[in-house]
Amino acid sequence: MTYLWIKSLHVVFVMAWIAAVFYLPRILVNIAEAGDEPAVKARLCLMGRRLYRFGHNLFGIAFLFGLTLWQGWRVFPQTLPNVVGPLHWIDAKLSLVVLLLVYFIWTGRLLKRSEKGGALPSARTLRLLNELPILLLLGVVFFVIAKPF
Repeated sequence: MTYLWIKSLHVVFVMAWIAAVFYLPRILVNIAEAGDEPAVKARLCLMGRRLYRFGHNLFGIAFLFGLTLWQGWRVFPQTLPNVVGPLHWIDAKLSLVVLLLVYFIWTGRLLKRSEKGGALPSARTLRLLNELPILLLLGVVFFVIAKPF
């Protein structure tokens, strides 16, 4: 039962983090389209900064629950099962999660650059880049459900 609670909490915090991963680039699109409206741009930068910080907190909590699921059986062998064993789907999943984290950090740096007056890519480019995490998330979900290797 403990395992199912930990897994449920992991999934909830991952979903919340993914929402931040999806929404931060949308804020960047709005900043790029704000043009010379300093009040709008300042509000969007504030929203982006808060979302970025909150997203990092969500990732940290999801990471701790995920680490517990992955390696917790070593500390609590009677309570938590070894869900991965010799399977290697977890390696592929974790690689995609690292790419999602790199993407999130990159969008955060774009936000910082914008706050300092630096140029952003065009709104169209940002919209296209906003689709990348969907593909990565699809891969993560596939590896978790199918466990192909």
